[in-house]
Amino acid sequence: MPHYNLREYPLQQGALEIAYIEEFFNEFPKRKTANEIMSRLEDRECQILMAEAPLDDGTVVPVSYKVSHELRENETDPALADLVERLKGSVVFTGRRILYNWLGATRLDWRGRGHFRALTEEQEAWAINLGFDEVVVKTKNRYYDMRGALDTLQFNVIKLEVAPDMMDAKVYLSKSLGLSVLDAHRSHRQVTRA
Repeated sequence: MPHYNLREYPLQQGALEIAYIEEFFNEFPKRKTANEIMSRLEDRECQILMAEAPLDDGTVVPVSYKVSHELRENETDPALADLVERLKGSVVFTGRRILYNWLGATRLDWRGRGHFRALTEEQEAWAINLGFDEVVVKTKNRYYDMRGALDTLQFNVIKLEVAPDMMDAKVYLSKSLGLSVLDAHRSHRQVTRA
């Protein structure tokens, strides 16, 4: 089984790294700036993870990343307050800790090699250690690769927001966290704290 090298970043350095690499392999039309990332993540529990792998010449490059943060029932940020409102009826916030998968991508030429799984499994171990009860992610119907990866990782669809073009429909998925989740982990990974 392959071994995965992951790097966990502190907020400022991680925000700069993510903003830089989003330019190279994120397929979403709007990229986040380092300032947007820091503004969203400061003063809340968060994790910035990156998977790295060697190229044929031995150069180590980022191939996948994941950014997640705590989502609170009483958010003051308008975008997060809107997200919480959309999740009501699908996610129970009261008395529970909810983790939101905010950003993430894998370079097209590195997909299907287990890097996103390794990042997700590390994120789940981190979240369980901190007492999170559930992890939630939002994607669009058009991102079939992402939906397939989340299905493989045993995320469940909890809500669908229909759009005039069904390709733009928003799909909300979640996964309950607990020790049994850790039992299902399969990736061999080493995490370096930057």
